[in-house]
Amino acid sequence: MGLLSNAATLFGKEVRTEFRSRELLSTTVVFVLIVVVLFSFTFDPTTNESRRFGPGLLWLAFLFAASLMLQPCFLREQSNDTLSALRLAVSDPFAIFLAKIGANTLFLLMTELLMLPVFAALFNVNFRGRLPAILLTLVLGSLGISTVGTALAAISAQARMRELLLPLLLLPLLAPVLIASTEVTVGLMSPDPVMQWQGIGFLAVFDVVFLTALWLFGEYLLEE
Repeated sequence: MGLLSNAATLFGKEVRTEFRSRELLSTTVVFVLIVVVLFSFTFDPTTNESRRFGPGLLWLAFLFAASLMLQPCFLREQSNDTLSALRLAVSDPFAIFLAKIGANTLFLLMTELLMLPVFAALFNVNFRGRLPAILLTLVLGSLGISTVGTALAAISAQARMRELLLPLLLLPLLAPVLIASTEVTVGLMSPDPVMQWQGIGFLAVFDVVFLTALWLFGEYLLEE
């Protein structure tokens, strides 16, 4: 219970900090909105091609948003050596990662849910009858992005070229998540929706594997 209670306390701190300033969410939402609108100009929203390529562009926009959202994940902890204080305050260092992963997943999901109606209107997509499956895909995909992105943010926060390092590392490692999420979303947005359970299973396994790896080796990422 020590791990979960510490993670819950730190998660509350992350959420309160963000909602007090609302800088990260507002910036990310505006950025994703601009990207989705610009992408919509490339395709005719009345054709099948837009519904075919739209999900890929949507997840690519979410990746761009995640790179902005994850960048300051550990940077704010560097002032006054806050990260060292957090490591002394918790019994398990994984609680720090768990709280940040939960907060990043929540913020990313909020951004995605705000963008879904805009995406549906611009790309002429109907979500009726498919919303539960879409939400499941968003949750598993966002958790995978947040898990890997949080680990990379801990690494890049201690590097000199931290602004370039995170985006460079993020795309290669998240390529499997983006491909699986896009394939599942394409199937759900087709005229005859099909749930690709293989893609859902892959996303679930990916999340479990990286969460386990972070639990086992995450402490080393926090060492300066």
